[in-house]
Amino acid sequence: MAWALKLPLTDEVIESGLVQDFDASLSGIGQELGAGAYSMSDVLALPIFKQEESNLPPDSENKILPFQYVLCAATSPAIKLHDETLTYLNQGQSYEIRMLDNRKLGELPEITGKMVKSIIRVVFHDRRLQYTEHQQLEGWRWNRPGDRILDLDIPMSVGMVDPRANPTQLNTVEFLWDPSKRTSVFIQVHCISTEFTMRKHGGEKGVPFRIQIDTFKENDGEEYTEHLHSASCQVKVFKPKGADRKQKTDREKMEKRAPQEKEKYQPSYETTILTECSPWPEVTYVNNSPSPGFNSSHNSFPVAEGNGSPSHQPELVVQVADLPSHLLTRDGESIHQNLLPAATPQDAQQWLHRNRFSPFCRLFTNFSGADLLKLTREDVIQICGPADGIRLFNALKGRVVRPRLTVYVCQESQQAREQQQKHENGDAASSTFFVYHAIYLEDLTAVELTEKIAQLFNISPRQISQIFKQGPTGIHVLVSDEMIQNFQDEVCFVLDTMKAETNDGYHIILK
Repeated sequence: MAWALKLPLTDEVIESGLVQDFDASLSGIGQELGAGAYSMSDVLALPIFKQEESNLPPDSENKILPFQYVLCAATSPAIKLHDETLTYLNQGQSYEIRMLDNRKLGELPEITGKMVKSIIRVVFHDRRLQYTEHQQLEGWRWNRPGDRILDLDIPMSVGMVDPRANPTQLNTVEFLWDPSKRTSVFIQVHCISTEFTMRKHGGEKGVPFRIQIDTFKENDGEEYTEHLHSASCQVKVFKPKGADRKQKTDREKMEKRAPQEKEKYQPSYETTILTECSPWPEVTYVNNSPSPGFNSSHNSFPVAEGNGSPSHQPELVVQVADLPSHLLTRDGESIHQNLLPAATPQDAQQWLHRNRFSPFCRLFTNFSGADLLKLTREDVIQICGPADGIRLFNALKGRVVRPRLTVYVCQESQQAREQQQKHENGDAASSTFFVYHAIYLEDLTAVELTEKIAQLFNISPRQISQIFKQGPTGIHVLVSDEMIQNFQDEVCFVLDTMKAETNDGYHIILK
């Protein structure tokens, strides 16, 4: 019985010890969450504020962010607590991004008083579209020739130095800025989210984009290649005023929800803070490639012409058809060359350069000869515009301008004369084979005819004194411009030569 009385006492002791241990464990929580330990940087480093925690560098957990980028556009109120924020933008509207220096005193002293380089790009949020980004952007370029996905509004921007845009990268802009000075850049996004949906029947949801900023400092070679910081946010782009309507719709939906349901959603913030992420994989390519500067008009970007000079281009592999003389230069080089279906994409690029279509080379990067030749007239005009489109279509189809006058000539020889005499006397059958050459005339002048005949005989035009046409009863009529203009198209002549009496030249007689 005495032993039974001790049992409750033992339980009380155990209970008391457990309470003390539990109180001790709770005492540390208050210290960790005290006001002195609170830091905005620590809050932003929480996984719920990151795009993908697994994508961040391994040492990012304890890393203090040197910069902060704030997009001046409200976040959607219809986003659940632990999801990433979503911001709606209007197509073509200028939105401010504030570039803030978040360094502590003495942090990153190597960039104090120096410029840093930031690259802003619009990329896909969905992993599926990221894998096919190149094809998606090329398709957009096809449908919107001459337009850009991302622009900088230079007149409204502050503190931005040397803004640049590569015409081959429609979704990227870059600039320099001083972290110690106030810097705000204004961007315009010209593509809308529904342009990249698979099925377009109306009412479909648009795909989300990401606005990502990568910042670099100079290396020893004075090139901006050393990565400092990257951050991004999720956005959707609507047609003008569509973002305002969507924001209003989301707000009205949230107002109709029960108070318990509202607690599961984030409030709408007036601005969007870009959260830390991994640097974009292609930043090295962007930094190493030269980017032409902006024109005076911020909506106008230079187009890379490339090296369109034929003297700097490799020789075309495609075969050249037997071209008439009016399509050849004085050196015998062809002006227009037919593109064959068997031409590789490299051959097609060279053909575009040679035919003065350099601005569209990037657009047709992966097109072979067969791909280009399959394009209809409407396709080419939609891609290149009316003027260049018609010119490119005619060049692809090998449509050359028909000459105003075609003349066939044959040089008379001594053997041909004897055979012709026998044929006229009835002594022999007509077995003579005459070879004619085509001469194409555009100006319809005697000087042009002289030059073409001289080219045919491989002599200088100065060696031809006069050109005569054999008339009735064998008379020689001087060939004038008016006579040539009255020649019938595809007329045939036999050329005979006669030594000139006054000089060492020759007279040409057209029979």
